Amino acid sequence: MPPGSRMPMTGLQVGSPSGPPYGAASPMRPGMPQSIMDPFRKRLLAPQAQPPLASQRRGLKRRKMADKVLPQRIRELVPESQAYMDLLAFERKLDQTIARKRMEIQEAIKKPLTQKRKLRIYISNTFTPGKEEGDGSERVASWELRVEGKLLEDPSKQKRKFSSFFKSLVIELDKELYGPDNHLVEWHRMPTTQETDGFQVKRPGDVNVKCTLLLMLDHQPPQYKLDPRLARLLGVHTQTRASIMQALWLYIKHNKLQDSHEKEYINCNRYFRQIFSCIRMRFSEIPMKLAGLLQHPDPIIINHMISVDPNDQKKTACYDIDVEVDDPLKAQMSNFLASTTNQQEIASLDTKIHETIESINQLKTQRDFMLSFSSNPQDFIQEWIKSQRRDLKIITDVIGNPEEERRADFYHQPWAQEAAGRHIFAKVQQRRQELEQVLGIRLT
Repeated sequence: MPPGSRMPMTGLQVGSPSGPPYGAASPMRPGMPQSIMDPFRKRLLAPQAQPPLASQRRGLKRRKMADKVLPQRIRELVPESQAYMDLLAFERKLDQTIARKRMEIQEAIKKPLTQKRKLRIYISNTFTPGKEEGDGSERVASWELRVEGKLLEDPSKQKRKFSSFFKSLVIELDKELYGPDNHLVEWHRMPTTQETDGFQVKRPGDVNVKCTLLLMLDHQPPQYKLDPRLARLLGVHTQTRASIMQALWLYIKHNKLQDSHEKEYINCNRYFRQIFSCIRMRFSEIPMKLAGLLQHPDPIIINHMISVDPNDQKKTACYDIDVEVDDPLKAQMSNFLASTTNQQEIASLDTKIHETIESINQLKTQRDFMLSFSSNPQDFIQEWIKSQRRDLKIITDVIGNPEEERRADFYHQPWAQEAAGRHIFAKVQQRRQELEQVLGIRLT
């Protein structure tokens, strides 16, 4: 055996590979299709081609991108798997429905969701008569007015404070009794206002007092009262700015006031000319012109008599007013969108499904591998070794054909003498350049 040659393996026939290089169309292997052998061969070579950490990352990415559909071959082998495919189709429809509903909820939350409720206001007063104290001083007679309230049939667990429903409250007492400087009691909401369950007013006096309560509701979003002419035209008295703009657009559309050629203009009819004082206006001018026609809503006015008669038993009056409160459904929708518990659970189940499908595919590949091996073991092993040799050649970046190069006949071909001369000439030129660099001269 010449030096440097490799000893062939006894008992195993190894010849030159007859198929094309890896990646080209290789011939079909006996007993096993090419599409079945390649995935198994790649799966066996994966740990050798990459470090463990990179392999795990690649596997994780592949698992997330994998399809959850079972291959047709597996469905033919296991007819019961059709139930899983039916569930998969139902899940796809369910995911589409949930995605559509989530979008609808997101759009609905952007709009104010409110419902009308009854707020019952209790107005009561107590009277303290005057009398002489022990030290000779006299206690002045006085009365105390209380304004309280609560929502009727409030299902929410967190009760709202009474003052949170109002923007301002003004109590106007008899001007003749308390003078022009002391007959008004005012409360206005400020950014630092602390909410309270009621209001109390105490004043001296021993006669019945007429008072007027002015309650300004705190609308969210703010509401405005329309000019009487525009209110009659649109059929809207007090509404939000968005609702007023929508009603105005519906009127323009219904009466065909939009210019047919210049769509950005509105041709005013006789009612619009009286209200907006113009014959023609742009759509962009509506908010500015509408601002002068909007006013603050009318306050709720309650007239009450403060009684100081000890025999008067009807010192408490009740009034029901309509208020707008947040719809409880809005909080539930917000919690649904913000909740990630269900999404995490679904993601975990999806991961398990991907892992199970991948495991099934691997078992299917192993089954086909074993069936092909059992049908013709000798030819299957020879073809499998050839494919492994091609893979090893690609992995180790081997140039040429080691199987042919290890034989002596390979170097007795006509091109060998010329190749040896070129190799020697290249080595001489390389040595000559090294000497020129060391000596600093140019050899001729």
